[in-house]
Amino acid sequence: MRLWVLILAAIILSFISLFIGAIDIKPADLLDWDSQQAQIFLISRVPRLLAIILAGAGMSIAGLIMQSLSRNKFVSPTTAGTLDAAKLGILISILLFSQAAYMQKIIFSFVFAFAGTILFMQILDRIKFKDPVFVPLIGIMYGNILSSITTFFAYEGDLIQNINTWLMGSFMLIISGRYELLYVSVPAIILAYLYANKFTVAGMGEDFAKNLGLSYKAVLNLGLILVAIISTTVVLTVGVIPYLGLIVPNIVSIYMGDNLRKTIPHTIVLGVVFLLICDIIGRVVVYPYEIPVNVTVAVIGSLLFLIMLFRGRAYAK
Repeated sequence: MRLWVLILAAIILSFISLFIGAIDIKPADLLDWDSQQAQIFLISRVPRLLAIILAGAGMSIAGLIMQSLSRNKFVSPTTAGTLDAAKLGILISILLFSQAAYMQKIIFSFVFAFAGTILFMQILDRIKFKDPVFVPLIGIMYGNILSSITTFFAYEGDLIQNINTWLMGSFMLIISGRYELLYVSVPAIILAYLYANKFTVAGMGEDFAKNLGLSYKAVLNLGLILVAIISTTVVLTVGVIPYLGLIVPNIVSIYMGDNLRKTIPHTIVLGVVFLLICDIIGRVVVYPYEIPVNVTVAVIGSLLFLIMLFRGRAYAK
């Protein structure tokens, strides 16, 4: 699939997304910038589109980095406990500081996401039998453990409602002033592209990377930092969006291979297209109401994930 086709699809879907919602807005309404429709367009529809673009691109790149560094196509922030660790960090910040400031939540979420991802990578290093399907199942169990710990402390601290809010990945509440944290993922994506070749070499194994004079640990830590930054910004702004970082890089690798320098642009645009499609479906199916995007992504993503699991099992045999 050519990149320009994906870009064209993203542009068309973006235009559709801007004019779908409970309040009917037509392009002609934007001619009067003082009208209610124009204000809604600027305050709600445009920020929502930007949030979808940033979240879709960011989570897709995070999944691509993790799959490259772990050398497993089934690893992503969803199946490695990264998102669950980020949620745990937010909860800890609230429990330690009753009136936790936004920056404290960011710091705790980032630290826990980074530490949780490193712990998962350490677990992978200790596994001798690295079956392509077995690894993500361990990651899912690991994530469930973190999620259970989060739920337990949330129950003890009477914060269950907050936990449910973090779990519900949705763009419904995105307005101007409530999505700008996602811009932090832009430098992370740029760094991912600049270090793409090093991530590709590191993905070939520690010994191979050292033989080429590459500092494997430094590249690994940089990749995990980028994943933690992206995951933190998405969880704090939108909530948990499952399977996005798992499905998109796999689709791209089918027709582009595993050279990150070549696959990153395709991964970014396809991630945006995939998330736009899921968001539009959620807004059209029950119009004028809306299904949270994590529901549509989970349904479509889980089906694709099962297909990949069966393909991976067949390939392993």
